[in-house]
Amino acid sequence: MDVARNAEGPDSSSLAPGIDLKSDPVRAASLFEQSVAIMARLRAPGGCPWDIEQTFDTIRKYTLEETYEVFDAIERRDFPHLAEELGDLLLQVLFYAEMAANEGHFTIADVLNHLNRKLIRRHPHVFGEEASRTAGNAAHVDADVQGSSASVLRNWDEIKAAEKRTGASQVPDQQEIQSPASRLDTVQRAMPALAEAAKIGSKASKAGFDWDHWRHLLPKLAEETAELEAEVVACELNPADSVRKAAVEAELGDLLFTAVNLGRHLGVDAEMALRGCNLRFRKRFREMELASSRPLEELSAPELEALWAAAKRKLAAQTPSETMENTSEPQP
Repeated sequence: MDVARNAEGPDSSSLAPGIDLKSDPVRAASLFEQSVAIMARLRAPGGCPWDIEQTFDTIRKYTLEETYEVFDAIERRDFPHLAEELGDLLLQVLFYAEMAANEGHFTIADVLNHLNRKLIRRHPHVFGEEASRTAGNAAHVDADVQGSSASVLRNWDEIKAAEKRTGASQVPDQQEIQSPASRLDTVQRAMPALAEAAKIGSKASKAGFDWDHWRHLLPKLAEETAELEAEVVACELNPADSVRKAAVEAELGDLLFTAVNLGRHLGVDAEMALRGCNLRFRKRFREMELASSRPLEELSAPELEALWAAAKRKLAAQTPSETMENTSEPQP
């Protein structure tokens, strides 16, 4: 995308680590105004043909991609790169807002107004109860949190629930929304499946629908594994049976859902656990490639297993966080 960059002023990403930077609202406002103007110019007649052709449907895949690039930069603690990736993510917001304005739905000012009102509404302990209520807070919470983050989160949930009941989170003067038919309706479908599963499990738990202890999920994992195996065997007998294929997918989903809830009980975020597993696999597989004198596809299964075991031992010796599972077969 041909987005012009503003070169004026110091680039904070070039400063030495540890420098205590202070936010400059005036400069930030000026740069944001320029970004909005650039985005409007790109979408205007005579602007960028590619930008003009884009729609909500064509841009959304880039939003997810940019979000994960931000995620990756954070994990690597690559702060200069993170500053750039956050800019790319902000570009997505500007793009959506400009397209919405072109179609007469809302502008970037409406987006910022929503954000500002929400931040004030949900932080009565910072901005005061009067300002919070002016911003639409209808919940009765104790603003004296006394430095307790747990109290802040409790108030946040109550204020958020009140927003759902009163429509405070909507644009002023819009018609009030109805309360969700199910408590699970508050869990957005528009999120990674692992995160959605964890939130669904957490919401259900608040209604008392949950396993009492993490140990109780281990037999459930075994049960779901057995059900998956049974469906796979049945599918192998009749590979053309679409119903069987759908059943295999459903059983695998049940197994994954159970694993996510096991992680929730253990205090482990399933998304983080899987990302860590993916990174370990990448490192170990790379070690296999480096250690082999021949292409991996030319090796036998025992040779591949030996390389995998050696890679795990080597990385475990170098990095304490590298776990040493059973090395008899390739496992992430």
